[in-house]
Amino acid sequence: MKIATFNINGIKARLPRLIEWLEETQPDVACLQELKTSDETFPEADIRAAGYGAIWHGQKGFNGVAILARGTDPVERRRGLPDDPDPAHSRYLEADVNGITIASIYLPNGNPVPGPKFDYKLAWMEQLRLHAAGLFASERPVVLAGDYNVIPTDHKDDVFSPTAMAADALTKPESRAAFRRIVHQGWTDALRARHPAGQLYTFWDYQAGAWPRDAGFRIDHLLLSPLAADRLVDAGVDKDYRGREKASDHAPTWITLK
Repeated sequence: MKIATFNINGIKARLPRLIEWLEETQPDVACLQELKTSDETFPEADIRAAGYGAIWHGQKGFNGVAILARGTDPVERRRGLPDDPDPAHSRYLEADVNGITIASIYLPNGNPVPGPKFDYKLAWMEQLRLHAAGLFASERPVVLAGDYNVIPTDHKDDVFSPTAMAADALTKPESRAAFRRIVHQGWTDALRARHPAGQLYTFWDYQAGAWPRDAGFRIDHLLLSPLAADRLVDAGVDKDYRGREKASDHAPTWITLK
């Protein structure tokens, strides 16, 4: 079972790239972030024509998350976090697909630092931690997939330049500590479980020639509960899709489970 996460950066603008990726790689589940479209304008017909059922939690012009499932409809469990610091933002969607609980997550960016956006990021991460603890305690196979907007370490395998990113909310000690508090509940970082060393960038900015220079970093993560981690076969990044015409600034990131 192949489960992927893909920050599409505007589903209407990137729809040809999304359909192309679905047809070429055929993930069983695709978690999307940054739809930037309302519930009413989500392109359901195009998704279904590609062979996928879908649920989505949209927001006009900003945010937005979706879960697609090949040949079936995801069974929605929750939209939005309990006690979300700002429920007007569409950042969390959770569903059951073929016996696995899967969440699509778009964590706040948090810039500029310091400021209310950074405070909101940390507050949102704390609510995610609390909800994740309940999912972990359920002892079911769970995958928390999405754009976490956190670079876990300063290692060159996670970020092209720690110095260039030092002032960014994605690398701040508070952001990393909040991410670790989630992971240390017992979740497995799937990409690093399969690839303990080696560059695994998932994002390259549109600015400053980041893609041609390979100046990227890793912010898209799939965290697995023990029952899901026990079934982990492989994980990777579909890096080539970042280089296609009118691509998202993220690359699809995926796992395969037995």
